[in-house]
Amino acid sequence: MDDVKIGEILEPGSEDKQRSREERVRTQFWKTIRKAAKAIPFLDEVIAAYYAALDPATPTRVRGILLASLAYFVLPLDFIPDFIFGLGFTDDAAVLMAALTAIRTHITPAHRAAARKALDDLDRDPAKR
Repeated sequence: MDDVKIGEILEPGSEDKQRSREERVRTQFWKTIRKAAKAIPFLDEVIAAYYAALDPATPTRVRGILLASLAYFVLPLDFIPDFIFGLGFTDDAAVLMAALTAIRTHITPAHRAAARKALDDLDRDPAKR
């Protein structure tokens, strides 16, 4: 996936587009996390990014970038379909890593603590995997 494509995906977009992405992310994030748990080695940062994206204190442009990358992550059909074993989350990981690199300083210790708790909860409850 080239930088132009990733740049297009990470474009924050209008307020309406951000609201639409936020709704999609809120409804599909945890289901996708459970599927991707073993495929994305920086899952804790992805979950922290989720909390940062939903935090009203996070700057609007940063929220937009995060929501764009997370919306791409939760889309069932993308550049490489997620159901392809071993490759399915490769493009998602590239988009997420680009977004995290761009906004890393805006993920707070509170976002990371919430992510650690969420991961612990997923690890403890096999029904959530």
